[in-house]
Amino acid sequence: MWQTAKAPSLAEMETMAHEIFGRLPKTFRELCEGVIIRVDDFPTEEVLKEMNAESEFDLLGLFQGVGLPFRSNQDIARLPNLIWLYRRPILDYWAEHEETLEHIVRHVLIHEIGHHFGLSDQDMEAIEAGAV
Repeated sequence: MWQTAKAPSLAEMETMAHEIFGRLPKTFRELCEGVIIRVDDFPTEEVLKEMNAESEFDLLGLFQGVGLPFRSNQDIARLPNLIWLYRRPILDYWAEHEETLEHIVRHVLIHEIGHHFGLSDQDMEAIEAGAV
């Protein structure tokens, strides 16, 4: 079994993230309209510097954009909101903890979507508890 085991590819992890997103509460998903979910191996050097990260393994995910609480109808057209999941740091975290990979991806995804809404950690925990 272990001889054939392999880490998911970028495409496989992105598929996993979209499947997990599809199982989140419907009202939550509907409010995320237009949010794009992407997976990359690591954050860019620019992101690492901006986030004051010491290592490329420090960030599991990132929300980029303007969260719902900060939007205005008078805003000029802007780029879509993005949620980045970083495959290699997530896999590294998974290797060192007891949680399943799906649980970790769901947690990071919900946390980053929470930034879109300006939610508290308590709010995000409640959403995660409702996700199956």
